[in-house]
Amino acid sequence: MQLYELIEGTSPLIISIPHAGEFIPEDIVSRLTDKAKDIPDTDWYVDRLYRFAEKENATIIKSNYSRYVIDLNRNPSDVSLYPGQFATSLCPVRTFEDKPVYLHEEALEQDEVDHRIERYWWPYHQEIQRQINRSLNKHGFVVLLDAHSIASVVPTLFDGQLPDFNLGTNDGQSCADSLTSTLDTLDFSPYTKVVNGRFKGGYITRHYGQPDKHVHTVQLELSQAAYMDEDNSSWSEDKHGLVSARLKHLVHTLQNWCNDQPVGI
Repeated sequence: MQLYELIEGTSPLIISIPHAGEFIPEDIVSRLTDKAKDIPDTDWYVDRLYRFAEKENATIIKSNYSRYVIDLNRNPSDVSLYPGQFATSLCPVRTFEDKPVYLHEEALEQDEVDHRIERYWWPYHQEIQRQINRSLNKHGFVVLLDAHSIASVVPTLFDGQLPDFNLGTNDGQSCADSLTSTLDTLDFSPYTKVVNGRFKGGYITRHYGQPDKHVHTVQLELSQAAYMDEDNSSWSEDKHGLVSARLKHLVHTLQNWCNDQPVGI
């Protein structure tokens, strides 16, 4: 199994999809609870949602491995992104519903964590950095969209129902002010939208976003209620058409913002 899939585009837009992978090696699967084997915290079908972006000449990086192997959007030192709030770890041992991932272990041995970092985490991030460097050399800047989805109701993580489109720029620190302002004005009607609400951007957004070095990052956490049947984790063709149009609007907006940047900045 390849660690990730890569489509290299010619535009300065990179789309990272770190949580849509479903593969778990057998030596890990054999230790999982029945619930965890269903990988309920997967960002279902996100790669399918963004398939159109290949025609927009975006670079797309998608992990093939489940976040239960390792969470590519967490700091390798496992520092919490949202101190004081419930969070799953770098190598998750609890689900978003706060249920056990493993039959017997409540914590993994550090040697196993270190192995997963080396085997799965680093290659994905090395590829992100390689693509960033490629875009910087070609265009002088880069926009990285970190693409996610999540169940619309997760009581351990937030109260009530999540807005449909949850954009994050680490409170404006991960991209230029003009890009945050552009995101603020986006209209995704009839869907609801928030910028820097409950989800402000994870490790990928925060770590790679360096606007002073012309690297601009944005996270989108899309509510799964907007595009799928949450009761059975199935794709909804009826919902897809409308939400796809809004995702295309977002990608076109990011591309247009790129086109407005001075050449060779």
